[in-house]
Amino acid sequence: MASVNGAGDFDVVCCSLEAWDEVWRRNQFLVRELLGLRSRMRILFVQPPSDALWSALHARPIGETGVRLVPRYERVAALTPRKWLPRGAFRGVDDRLGRLVYSHALRMDLVNPVLWVNDSGYAGLAESCGWPAVYDVTDDWTLAERSEREARRQETNDRRMLVSAREVVVCSPALAASRGTGRSVRVIPNGVDVDHFRRETTRPGDLPCDFPVLYCGTVAADRIDVDLCVELAAALPEGVKLVFVGPNACSRETTRRLADAGAVFLGARPYQEIPSYMQHAGLLVVPHLVTPFTESLDPIKAREILAVGKPAISTPVAGFRDLGWPIEAVNRRGFVSAVLSALAGQSPPGRRPYDMDDSVSWGARGRAFLDVLEAAANAGSR
Repeated sequence: MASVNGAGDFDVVCCSLEAWDEVWRRNQFLVRELLGLRSRMRILFVQPPSDALWSALHARPIGETGVRLVPRYERVAALTPRKWLPRGAFRGVDDRLGRLVYSHALRMDLVNPVLWVNDSGYAGLAESCGWPAVYDVTDDWTLAERSEREARRQETNDRRMLVSAREVVVCSPALAASRGTGRSVRVIPNGVDVDHFRRETTRPGDLPCDFPVLYCGTVAADRIDVDLCVELAAALPEGVKLVFVGPNACSRETTRRLADAGAVFLGARPYQEIPSYMQHAGLLVVPHLVTPFTESLDPIKAREILAVGKPAISTPVAGFRDLGWPIEAVNRRGFVSAVLSALAGQSPPGRRPYDMDDSVSWGARGRAFLDVLEAAANAGSR
């Protein structure tokens, strides 16, 4: 495609594992920074597909599909493809999704596109589109508990992306070790908006008790230790609740187990409101599983806890165990006791907020990621 902008300009097609919504994740932070750094860059943000058959089978409304402009970010167009059939019934699902993304990019007349692949299901698009690709690995889905067929798909697509991508970015040391054995990779950890989390806020009206024990983040059975959370919720003293703030990806049965033990689910909250929940919690907790999958992660909430400076109890999971105050990392057997001791005032006294400089900001991460995109763009297509 002929460039209508200046020399060296390029646009981006981001194939994301997460939707663009008010619960911000790594891709949205990086997009925000890229737009600030490149005044003419446009981004096609490809969200997870709307699954028509799954919605019909579960009596759920079929989600909206097509392209929409993202509020407050007029240079971002969010595309939601539609997936009509499951991959087990139609092997060409991923290739069809890739062709749909490619056709939308053509209609937008993007300038010298660079493909940013977070969802390895778009490996076929990376191989066929002719655009230089950046593979951004944020979770090791090859280690997650999945069906045998899905595990094979993840492993195959991951290998394809490692071969076809001009640049590979990872967010954690574990991913650098696993993805850097046969090629070079660049480590760009997650970041934090320090001022956003330290700005004084008012207490949210829906916090259910005076001293909530708060988990902030997606509640997913492959990340949180459900049995430990049930034990913790049941052990808390009267008037204290285990509160989950974030999207609930657990099954109905798991949600019911946690609620029956006394846990409270407040649901997802916009990123702008998250500091108020963290600041006004009595204690923050991170009851994560310690598994090969969670070892691959670089949790955004770890730096957000440091920025808030609120005491937190965590299992010894990657991203938390070596941080020190205000995070106390304890093993699973001692987790509930550590929480109860903190509630009883037996933990070390609070100190000033953790010292954080610009090197951990999303601004710094965005500049590093732009460097990678520029390197891919300048290298040209394969």
